[in-house]
This record gives sequence, structure tokens and C-alpha cells, in this order.
Amino acid sequence: MTEDWKAKLGAAFNVEVNDEPAEPVAEQPQSAVAQQGGAMVNVLLDKKGRNGKKVTLVVDLKCDEETLKDLASTLKKRCGVGGSARGGEILIQGDFRTQVVAQLKEMGFKARII
Repeated sequence: MTEDWKAKLGAAFNVEVNDEPAEPVAEQPQSAVAQQGGAMVNVLLDKKGRNGKKVTLVVDLKCDEETLKDLASTLKKRCGVGGSARGGEILIQGDFRTQVVAQLKEMGFKARII
């Protein structure tokens, strides 16, 4: 006879085991602006480790990877260049700080150039 591991654990510690599933986790908001809240997004120019080529970095984003990639796609299309999105930051090829900040503010973010 095989017993459930929860029942064995409850018997070992004289605790009643509840077999009901835990409450479902509330879904996070899908909007990048809603996920960001009131936090500031920083936009900066970087060229270290890139053979002197300039890139615009959008950092301090607090959204999930899917939303981050959608936001990066919008910014890349607005600037007409390539880039990438990973690890909570967006990389745009070239110096597009003013255009990126303007687009982010238009979308409802609090953004500034560092």
C-alpha cells in the first residue's frame, strides 16, 4: 500500500494535512507602465566594450521579459535601428537618447537622461 507523502509528513508531525490546492496567484498587470509603477526609467549612452560604437541603454525597467521585448520592439521601430532586450534593460544601437526619452514619456513612463 502506497501512502501519499503529505499524509506521511502529517503523521510524522501530528499535523492535519489539507489536500486543497493553494489559492491561485494573482496575475500581474500586462502593461509595462502598470508594472513600472511610479519608478524612474534611466536612459544613458554607453560605448565601453563595444569598440567605440555608441548604444543607448534603457535601464531600471521593472517588467517581465515578454513585456520588455514588446517595449524594445516599439523603441527600435521608433528609432529605425536594431537592438536587444534582456535582464531588465533595453539596448538600442546608436545615440537615440532624446528620441527614446520622448517615446517613453509619450507612453506614460517617467524617464530621464543620465
